[in-house]
Amino acid sequence: MNRRERAIATAELEMGLADFWHDVDTNWGRNAAEYYAPEGVYRSGRLNLVGRDEIQKFYGWREDRGARVAVHAYSNFRAEFDGEGGATANWYMLLWAADGEAPLESRVLTRLSRASETFRWDEGEGRWLCTLRELTNLFKGGEQLNFS
Repeated sequence: MNRRERAIATAELEMGLADFWHDVDTNWGRNAAEYYAPEGVYRSGRLNLVGRDEIQKFYGWREDRGARVAVHAYSNFRAEFDGEGGATANWYMLLWAADGEAPLESRVLTRLSRASETFRWDEGEGRWLCTLRELTNLFKGGEQLNFS
């Protein structure tokens, strides 16, 4: 993969991430599972979701809880490619979130996490699908969302 091809593939992955968090923050994550491969895994702390159904169930649970304001931002996105249709991406997630309706009083950062993801190119869908997202919390504060 030459430099230009890497730049395009990296932009595709980052665009998918931006679309994912936009859906989560503005649409309750109703399309969140589509970002993942059918066998995709999402891990964060005690949360370990396997497959699109479990991932979507989490976002449905989140919506059913009631009003919540969330802003998921990311930084330092970097991707590497294995030349065989696979990719690894690393980035940092910054989350501000609290229950209630906007506008809320300013809050401290809810979470700062290091993210590591793996992807595979899906020829049928013509896009990258996440096979594993793992968030490692580096800082926590504010109101945490606990899935049971």
